[in-house]
Amino acid sequence: MPIGGISRKGIYPYKEFPAILGKETSGTIVALPTDEAVLNDELYKKNNFRVGGKVAADFLGSHATYASVPWRCVYPIPENVSTRDAAAGILQALTAYTFFEEAYKVKKGDTILVHTVAGGLGLLFAQLGRSRGATVIGTTSTAEKAELAKQNGADHVILYPVEDTVKRVLELTNGEGVDAVFDGVGKDTFDANFKLTKRKGTIVSVGNASGPVEPFSPLRLVEKNLKLLRPTMSNYVYTAEEAYRYGKEVFQLIGSGALKIHIFKEYPFTTEGVQQAHSDLVGRKTTGKLIIKVE
Repeated sequence: MPIGGISRKGIYPYKEFPAILGKETSGTIVALPTDEAVLNDELYKKNNFRVGGKVAADFLGSHATYASVPWRCVYPIPENVSTRDAAAGILQALTAYTFFEEAYKVKKGDTILVHTVAGGLGLLFAQLGRSRGATVIGTTSTAEKAELAKQNGADHVILYPVEDTVKRVLELTNGEGVDAVFDGVGKDTFDANFKLTKRKGTIVSVGNASGPVEPFSPLRLVEKNLKLLRPTMSNYVYTAEEAYRYGKEVFQLIGSGALKIHIFKEYPFTTEGVQQAHSDLVGRKTTGKLIIKVE
C-alpha cells in the first residue's frame, strides 16, 4: 500500500482520532458482502468479486492487516497485473487518466506542462501524454530525475532550481505557452502558471506539495481567457458506473504495459518502516511511489 503526506501536513485533516493512515491498498478478498441489495446490484455482479480474488481499493484507513471496504471503492485486478503494481498505481493512475479525460482532454498536437514530472503522478502524466501524441514539458529538481522523466515520455525537462521555468516554456513553445498545465506543487508554482499558459489554455491545480494556493482574484483569468480547475479524482470516479468504467480502462493500460508503475522503494509494515517511508517522502528525494508491504 502506498503512503502520502497531505493528511500528515493537515491540508486534509482527519475528522477524528484515533485514525488509521493510508488511502490506497491491494490484496485478496477474504469475505464478501451479505446484503441482498448489494448482491443483486447489476454493477456489483459485473465485477465478479470472489473470495481469494485480487482487488485494489481506494479508501481511508488502508494501513491495516484487514480492512472492510464499501464495494464501490474496490477494483478487480486482472490476472496480468500484480497486487504490488495495483497498490502503487490505483489512485495515481486513476487520477492521471481521469484528469486527462475530464479536467483537460489531452489530445494529439497539444503541448502540456507537468510540474514535478518525476513523481509518481508526474511520470504517469508523461506516459499518458506521449501515448496521446502530446508534447510533454516537465519540471523537476535534479538531472537524475530529469533523465527518469524522459525515459517515461517527457520531451523536455526543466530543472527549476537553476532554470527560469516561464522563460524556458515560452522558448520551447515559440512564445505561445502551453495548452494545459498540470500543477501538483501548488503555492510555489501557481503564479507562474498564468504567464506560461497560452490564450484560452487550462490550468489544472492537481496538488499542494509546497502548500495550498493563496486566495486570488478571478480577474486574473481575464487576460488570456484561461480556465482553472481544482478537481479531485474521487469526484470523477464517484458513481459505481464511473468506477467500473475507469477502473477497467486504467487496469487495461497497466496490464498492457502502456502505463508503467514506477516504485521507488518498498518498506516493511512496522513502526520503523513507516517512519522511514514518511521521512524519505518529506525529504523530496524520491521518485515514483513508496509502498508499505503488509505481511
